[in-house]
Formats: sequence, C-alpha cells, structure tokens
Amino acid sequence: MEPASLKKRSQSRLRTRTRRNHEQASSQTSEASSMPAVVSVPQSASNPMFAYLNMFLSTIGFKSKSSQWNLGEYSEAHLSDEAALEAVERDIATTLKTPLPPPVPMAVMTPCPTSGTLYKYQSDLPRLPIPTLEETGATYLKSIRPLVTDEQYEKTAAAVHEFLKPGGVGEELQRRLIAHDQSFVDVKKHVNKPAGRAAEIITAAMEFRRLVTSQELVPDMARKAPLCVNQYRYLFNSCRIPQRGEDIARTADPSENNHIIVMRKNQFYVLELVVDGRQLSTTEIESQIELIYFFAGDHKDLPIGAFTTQDRDSWFKLREKFISVSSKNMLSLDKIETSAFVVCLDDTTPVTYEERAMSCWVGDGRNRFFDKSCEFIIFDNGVAGFNGEHSMMDATPTSRMCEFILEGLEKGKFNHGVSAGQKLDPPRKLSFDLTASVIRDVRAAEEKFDALVAQHDLKVVVFEGYGKNAIKKLGCSPDAYAQMAIQLAYYKTYGKCVATYESAQTKKYAYGRTETGRSVSVESVAWVKGMQDESLSLEEKGQLGRKAVAAQSSYMALAADGRGVDRHLLGLRLLIKPGEKKPALFTDASFALSSHWALSTSQITSEYFLGYGWGQVVSDGYGVAYMIKEESLHFNLVSLNLHNDVFRYNFLEALREMRPAFEATIPPPKK
Repeated sequence: MEPASLKKRSQSRLRTRTRRNHEQASSQTSEASSMPAVVSVPQSASNPMFAYLNMFLSTIGFKSKSSQWNLGEYSEAHLSDEAALEAVERDIATTLKTPLPPPVPMAVMTPCPTSGTLYKYQSDLPRLPIPTLEETGATYLKSIRPLVTDEQYEKTAAAVHEFLKPGGVGEELQRRLIAHDQSFVDVKKHVNKPAGRAAEIITAAMEFRRLVTSQELVPDMARKAPLCVNQYRYLFNSCRIPQRGEDIARTADPSENNHIIVMRKNQFYVLELVVDGRQLSTTEIESQIELIYFFAGDHKDLPIGAFTTQDRDSWFKLREKFISVSSKNMLSLDKIETSAFVVCLDDTTPVTYEERAMSCWVGDGRNRFFDKSCEFIIFDNGVAGFNGEHSMMDATPTSRMCEFILEGLEKGKFNHGVSAGQKLDPPRKLSFDLTASVIRDVRAAEEKFDALVAQHDLKVVVFEGYGKNAIKKLGCSPDAYAQMAIQLAYYKTYGKCVATYESAQTKKYAYGRTETGRSVSVESVAWVKGMQDESLSLEEKGQLGRKAVAAQSSYMALAADGRGVDRHLLGLRLLIKPGEKKPALFTDASFALSSHWALSTSQITSEYFLGYGWGQVVSDGYGVAYMIKEESLHFNLVSLNLHNDVFRYNFLEALREMRPAFEATIPPPKK
C-alpha cells in the first residue's frame, strides 16, 4: 500500500517522469541493459520514501525487490519539497550511472493555431461573454418558476435578491470570475465482410485526419459565421489520461505516429498505416485486418481495456500500479495512447436498434479502450459503429467525421490506393507483464462494469410518421418541436414536468463548448397540461404549443449566445474560497431542483446514422438522444431501469397527437 504521507507534489513528479515519448523510452531501455537490472530499496514501509523510490526507479527502467538500498538521509520532508526531490532523483541517477531523462509532458495547454484553412477564422472569434449578475438572476428566476411552488419561488427570489445586492457576495464572485476569465450509425455495405468494412472505414478516417492535420479542412460554420475549431486538435492521436483530481488530454505528433490500434478478442495489435512514406491501400489494410482475425483466433486475452471502464480515481491508481510492474506495460500503453485511433473488431452480430445501440455504447466493456478519442467498432456481420470520448470534444467534430466517412464511401469519393506489391510486416501484438495482482484488478474491473451495465435499460423510439420536412411545414423549429415531444411524453408517463437539459453549442466564441438550454418553461407546462385536457379544442392546444415552442427557441438562442444561467452560476460557485459561506442562492432548494437534470437531452442528426446516445446523468432520470431526419424522428432512451417501455410508447402517442394540433394553427404564409 502507498503510505498516506506521500504528497501530491511527489505523485505529480512521478507522473511527469513517465511522460516520455517512445524514442526516449526505447533509448533508455537500451542504456539500462548494460547496467544492473535490479536495484534495491527496503521492503519495510516505515520510511515514507519507500513507495516514492520504488515508483521512481520503475520509471527509469529498474526493478526493486531486495532490502539493500540505503535510504540514508532521505526522509518524508523530501516529499513536500520540489528541489529536495530533484536532488534525491539526481543522487539515485548518479549512483546507478544512468542519465536522468528530462520530463516530457503528455499534454501542454497551448493556444489554438490560427493558420491554415481549418483555423483561419480562429483569431477572429470573440471570447465567450460573461453575463451580468442581473441578466443571470432574471433568467434563472424565469427558468425555475414552472418547477417550484409559489412559496418556494418567493424564497428563491429572496435568495437571488440577496445575491445581487450591491457590494454583496455576488459582486465579489463576479469580480473573481472576470479576473479568472482574463487570465486565460451507419449504412451497411460490407454485410458479413467485417475486414473489408474495417479497411474502408480506416482509409476514409485517415483522409479526414489528413485534412485536419494539414489544416485544409474547411471550418465549421453556422449561418455563414465561423465556429471555434479548437476541439479538432483532440480528434486524432489523442487520449484521455487519468490523473488524481483532474484528468489530462495527451496528444501525440501525427507525423510520427501513423499507427492505429486494432482490438480483437481483448488483444491489442499495432497496425502501421504508413510504410516507407506511403499510406497502405484499402486492399492492403484489409489483408492486414484479416491477419489480425487469424492471429487472434478464438482465444480471449485478459481484457486490459476493462481498466478504462472504471471511475477515474480508481483507474488512476490502477494505471500507476500497472505501469510500475514493468517498462513493457508502460511502452504498450504508450503505443495505444499515441495511436491515430482504435478499431474494435467485435465478435458479436447486433441486428436490432437496441442491440446496435448497446453494442456501440458499452459493448462488453472488454474489447475497448474508452480513453481514446475515437474508436471505430466493426461487428462480425459487417455492421459498424463509433464510440467517442466526450471530455475533450463535443459531438460536432466526431459527427462531422462520421458523416464525412459514410457519405464519402457511399458516393465513391475516396482514393483507395493501389497495392505496391511489397511484403508488409504483419501487425504486431502488444504484450503486457501480468502479475497476480494485475489479474485480480482486471477481474474486479470486469465485475464492476457488468454490475453497472446490468442496472441500465435502453430503448429506441423510431417514429416514421413524419420528420423534419413536415415539421417545417407546420411553421415550427424542428428542434423545439422535438423538445416538446420529450416534454409531452414525460408528462404522459409521470404526470409532472422536470428540469430538462438541452446542449446548446457556444462555439461561435473562441474555445466555446456548450451552455445549458433549459427546455421547461411556464409555456411548456401549460401546453403539456393542455394537451391532456379534453375540454380544449385542437386550435387552443396548437396555440399553447406554439407559445411553448417559441419559449424553447428563445432560451436556446440565449444559451447559444453565452447568456444562459448555468455556466455563469457554475463559474461563480467554483470561485467561492474554502471557508467562505455559500450564498443562499446556492443552498436554496430551487437551485438543486432546477439543475437536477432528470431529462438530459441533445440532438445530432444525419441521414446516415441509425442512432446515437449516452446514459442518464442522475439516478432517477433519462438520457435522451434524438435525431430529426427528413422523414422520421429517432429517440434513444437510457435509464436505470425506469419505465422505458411506457416512456417509449408515450413518445409515439405524443408525436401522433401533436401534429393535428399544430396543423390546426399553421400561420399564414409570409408575404
């Protein structure tokens, strides 16, 4: 066990020591081979330096196991002093006659580039605005009104008034926030031909990667206005790395890392896609994939990828322990983390919407490495899917990439190359040193994952009665209409309205990501109740519906402009210093209620996708991902085994009932 006295700073130094590129690690291994393979530290943990030195020695290529290493003057005090730690490390390196490699960080916070086609608008984008306290206060009160009683509303209004008082805590937090701101699935083609399907997707993905890395990709635009493209930097050769407290994103040089990782039967294979300066043709890639199917056979390896299914703090500890076993483990992880992307060759054959959705969302949790930005999944029946890591990117870059791949393949846009006839080295299987402890850790991770997945239910709603084309003819925003369908279906299921999150992108600002669109309004509550009131006419229901749609669209426009309440309130709350009393605004019951996202929703739409989704964000809620296609609407429902079947039925009923009401109130054509 690691002594509790080990300080955070020493752990950070060790993590930094392991952040070396592949060339440094290989070079060090070569140098170390001429020196003693084993050095010793005392086996007693009575000296707090014990764990630190054991871990440090493993990072420079030595194993420690006996009790002869003399710690001498080293003490716990060294652990909290950066200069002292450096002296200890130099002393050890000198004694072992091995060079101490300079630390190479995995991730460096650098500004987004401003040159090349992809980034040409980046420097022109404005910064995200910080709303005034008065703006946020008024919008917040309006958003919580339909969710609380009159008595609770008066209490919340008083808390907001107190927060906004001149010279009060709100103004101080706003000042800190301003200062802080200034400081910084697919169409089937290769049915039952998974190797061919994988190969063509790899070729297409590499073409999109070329456009991104060469900065030739045309920037994302919204109504002819450029959007921030910073997130594209994390699309390829990128990986999320668990750390204590806060993870980091590791990015590798794409010019030096043209390999991908192909997984089959929990095994990891390195497939080099560029040989002698030439990218392999699709046919050559298919041949290499066929070799991986052959090499993997029917044997399933210990699923190291299951580690990435664990909570981040647990995975951080497991990763530190895993790489301390041997340099081989560290180098194998390095090869995975620096790869362009991962291709998972699953041995299942999903057919139904639910089977495909579950397989792409979680699979069996073993033939995956969830920390990678992009994982393409190919099933044995030729069906393909995608899994994306969300912390580094929102859906826009990955959705655009997937649409690029599927549309390009369907329309024959890609150059699949010509085989050069040269003999290619076969894909190389990565190996790991597995101790009894590591095996136990993996098995425990599998059990925890299986138990977690078993708690969930996933259902897919496919409504083919009408879609975006018809909704536009009704004079409605398709997104607002879909949001009202969610509200009505939920009300039919539970008889109440709950706080609803919709993702609103703020990428018209530099480094913008998302703001919360609060979909529930006084108008939406009145409408869902009206739809259940048999005494109201279709025209009356339609008029209520149009007010609800307008309210939703209005808030979404506010959120996309960076003037929603949630990001602002989050920034203010995080700047409350330890020991400071929380303002009543943040302890008020309405604050927790109005941000308890029982409905977490978002839209991505492509005529090429069969569906997409994610899990719920609260235990009594749903994750609702939806697509508004030209002639259909799709909703992916995930919960902890709530009333998914009833909810799904009520979606279909709600969509059938909505159309006549809105048809009865179609506005006259504009002159």
